[in-house]
Amino acid sequence: MDTAEVEVFLVLAEELHFGHTAERLRLPQPRVSRLIARLERRAGGMLFDRTNRRVRLTPLGEQLRGQLEPAYAQLTAALDRTRAASRGLTGQLRVGFTATTPSEPLTRLVQAFESRHPDCQVTLHEHPITGDDWDVWRPLREGKSDALVYWNGTNEPDLTAGPVIIWLDRVLLVAPGHRLAGRESVSVEDLACERVIQRPPSGPREVMDAFIPPATPSGRPIPRTEPIRSFHEVISLVARGRIVHPTGAGILGARRSDIVQVPIRDLPPLPIGLTWCTAHENARIRALACIATSVAASIPAADCPRIPHPVR
Repeated sequence: MDTAEVEVFLVLAEELHFGHTAERLRLPQPRVSRLIARLERRAGGMLFDRTNRRVRLTPLGEQLRGQLEPAYAQLTAALDRTRAASRGLTGQLRVGFTATTPSEPLTRLVQAFESRHPDCQVTLHEHPITGDDWDVWRPLREGKSDALVYWNGTNEPDLTAGPVIIWLDRVLLVAPGHRLAGRESVSVEDLACERVIQRPPSGPREVMDAFIPPATPSGRPIPRTEPIRSFHEVISLVARGRIVHPTGAGILGARRSDIVQVPIRDLPPLPIGLTWCTAHENARIRALACIATSVAASIPAADCPRIPHPVR
């Protein structure tokens, strides 16, 4: 059953006149008759008694009208709300990020959203990765942020991994005097002899494993030896030659003269995009996801969807 049949049926049930129904709906009268006849075939019986002088509902028609009217009203209201949302959003959209979220894609996404929806206020919220709190998803679950721009490969059952806005090539952060600093690229196998950070107790294991594999492809463990309490400590340990740190290219805090970024040739790029709590999804989040898809698609193929490692 299509909506045209339902609309014509309900108007005819009110007007009880084919000519008036056609005029009200701005349809040719033969089309009104065809739609009613098609609906009657679907219903399996006559919905209207027709004579030269009057039209009236049959008992079957009365029954169908009682069932269709509330459903059609709900459908119409839903479409009205959707049309209103498409004309422009209002309220507040809270977008989360972390200290390792690349700033350029985040800025590009927010500016595109604000341009499309000027009546919706965007506020940025940094999700902590410091001290005892490394659970980047917690502000989403607590409703403090609507969506997070970050690595979005999560398999958490209550979270939705939305569109990817950029891919980050993989690099290894090392001190200038490190044995790997002069390489054109390194392999994951090279990490078996290197020290890396421990996973903070509150940090999601899947995030740690995505950034730093627990072992090399040949099965040799990558020693996670150094406890850390902030991303700044990570960078400091790298600069002092205490650890190496696999991450994505384009991380703002890693652009330092005492840090060398060496491409990792055999790790896949990291997806950076939107994540949100499924139960909290709303029109603003859906609009942001739509913008994220269009922003990624608008960047020339030669430049997107990735931030390459720095030219050395």
